[in-house]
Amino acid sequence: MSKSLPEFKYLTFDVVGTLIDFEGGLKSCFAEIAAEQGNEIDGERALSLYRDARYSDDADLFPDDLVRVYLAIAPKLGLPADRKYGERLRDSAKNWKGFADSAAALARLGKNYRLVAMTNARRWAFAFFEKELGNPFHAAFTADDTGTEKPDPAFFETVFAYIASEGHSKDDILHVAQSQYHDIGISRKLGLTNCWIERRHAEKGYGGTIEPAEFTTPDYHFTSMAGLADAVAAARA
Repeated sequence: MSKSLPEFKYLTFDVVGTLIDFEGGLKSCFAEIAAEQGNEIDGERALSLYRDARYSDDADLFPDDLVRVYLAIAPKLGLPADRKYGERLRDSAKNWKGFADSAAALARLGKNYRLVAMTNARRWAFAFFEKELGNPFHAAFTADDTGTEKPDPAFFETVFAYIASEGHSKDDILHVAQSQYHDIGISRKLGLTNCWIERRHAEKGYGGTIEPAEFTTPDYHFTSMAGLADAVAAARA
């Protein structure tokens, strides 16, 4: 571990899955649609089907792609394959909640670091996520801004260029994320210090996030954002 927590100037964050509970949002919407049809669904199975459908060659940007994903997996869940329900799933992103500790932890961390959002979501959806989180970010980069999605190194390079414009470098960044596939593995390859927020520590599997080809041991590891904020406070005491 090359740097202690107080030495960083920036904390860059994955948003969907790390700060925003997208799995809970998806499962809730699927369950509501199923209930209206007089059915019930297995939430974890729905996430597994979502994951397989989401990461296909014809995928669109997130969360717009949820319309296509819904239509692909609805028959397997016993749900109506009607576009209006796909649009409902997409639009449910406007109401997805932050994890219970996200907003408070970001407020605490924002007192000592510049917080930068790095999300594969489109800008329209991020506007709702940012508001849900209390508008804590110094800067934000979405799929619309970068023209790509993590784990594409180009996404990270866009952020590095921005931080360089403020007179700093990637050595000043601690990258915080829950996705091994989208963030932790690639951040290691790019020379970033990283922090894994293991949101699914009490659950099996990778849920709605694609499984990485190999596991990357993070520099820092917490099961919540509160854990990171507490560690920072203790390191600065």
